[in-house]
Amino acid sequence: MVEYDRDALIALIQRDALQYGEFVLASGKLASYYLDCRKVTLNGDGARWIGAGILQLLGDPLPDAVGGMAIGADPVTAAVITVASVNGRALRGFIVRKESKGHGTGRVVEGPVRPGDRVIMVEDVVTTGGSALQAIEHAEAFGLRVEGVIGVVDRLEGGAEAFARRGITLRTLLTVRDLGVPIG
Repeated sequence: MVEYDRDALIALIQRDALQYGEFVLASGKLASYYLDCRKVTLNGDGARWIGAGILQLLGDPLPDAVGGMAIGADPVTAAVITVASVNGRALRGFIVRKESKGHGTGRVVEGPVRPGDRVIMVEDVVTTGGSALQAIEHAEAFGLRVEGVIGVVDRLEGGAEAFARRGITLRTLLTVRDLGVPIG
């Protein structure tokens, strides 16, 4: 049984993923710190703790699948479905492309999901929620029933409110406050 270790995840993020300086975020916002969560989601221990933590938040019954916008959500999705399997629970994953590929099936939503499936979108870092909202639009257009969003870290910069305006709840393992980032 793989279990969530919140304190160890915080320490890993603080050590490997949190940087201070001047940064431009994907949302276009300027920030005094940056969270490079790929340094944690692509770390074996980080993936284990993230997968276990999100699986815990999912509770019972599990949705049919979890997934999100490529590429940030890909390792999060992989961690969750792997930990679910190790823990003896069935859960599928999917990927949402930013745009359809020009060959093969040309699908925007990839993976073993079908229209009507109940899904939770996953995200590494939530700032404004823009990329997850775009992924939600694609997932819903495919026919998936989006029941919520779970992120690893919420920067507390409007993402939860943006989801709420769409009637979607955001839950996260951590917020920047948990990481000791000064908010102001």
